Amino acid sequence: MNVGVYEAKTHLPELLARVEQGEQITITRHSKAIARLVPMEPVRQHDVKGVIAEMKSLAKGRHSDMQIKEMIAEGRR
Repeated sequence: MNVGVYEAKTHLPELLARVEQGEQITITRHSKAIARLVPMEPVRQHDVKGVIAEMKSLAKGRHSDMQIKEMIAEGRR
C-alpha cells in the first residue's frame, strides 16, 4: 500500500495498526517512495545461563596476562 506523507501523518495510528497486522506501507512524497513501515521481527530471547557460560569460556586465559591498556588497543584493531 502506498500513502502520501500528509495522509501518513494524519492517519498514523490506523497505519500502525495495519502494520501490526503484518501489512507493509510505503510512504511517498510527490509519488516518490521515501520510507516504508514494516512489522518488527520478534525479539529473540537468549539463554542467559548459556551466554554467561560462553563469556566465561572466552575469558578464561585469553587476556589473563594483558594489561587493560593493551586490551583496549587490541579492541581498536
